[in-house]
Amino acid sequence: MAGSDYAAAASEFPLSRDHLAANLAGFRRVPAARPDLKPASVAVCVMTPPGGPALLITRRARGLRTHAGQWALPGGRRDPGESVQDAALRELAEETGLRLAADAVLGLLDDYVTRSGYVMTPVVVWGGVAPAELGGAVSEVAQVLQIPLADFDVEPELLRIPESDAPVIRLPLLGRHLHAPTAAIVYQFCQAALHATTVRVAHFEQPVFAWR
Repeated sequence: MAGSDYAAAASEFPLSRDHLAANLAGFRRVPAARPDLKPASVAVCVMTPPGGPALLITRRARGLRTHAGQWALPGGRRDPGESVQDAALRELAEETGLRLAADAVLGLLDDYVTRSGYVMTPVVVWGGVAPAELGGAVSEVAQVLQIPLADFDVEPELLRIPESDAPVIRLPLLGRHLHAPTAAIVYQFCQAALHATTVRVAHFEQPVFAWR
């Protein structure tokens, strides 16, 4: 899709819970058969603040042992016996304070295998209007932001690095960049949920600073 087409799509897509659910119902996700890796769930949470539809994005706390200070979707490792959906909703509540029922889940996206040894399963949920100020445990989350969805519904940047044959994907975010795995997941969400277009993202690379 050309840059002008992305700009037009970002301003024209109809957004409703039913619209997203219908598009995701037609999406055939690709799971990763990697039982040797740690399972994790992330919540792709669609909000409807007064300024227009948005996604919940967190900034990880500076004191964390891994990926400190990075932008991320709410999520984390699944507990033994916990379902993909339940883990995403639990992590969403812990990291943002937004508590949603099981019927908020709209669908699943492709698994993404991270360089740090996780299989991440993205769970798309409808958050609606936040009931109060959002925020999670300060030891884990420095900020919770509602980023306009149109800001992410753009053509991604694909970079080449000497350490890998795969392209590194990134999206613009507040004058900086959102990197994989989050960028890959958000890009697939925009294509699948907003435009009913299937793109695969498992091949996209993470930046070297995230390889730990």
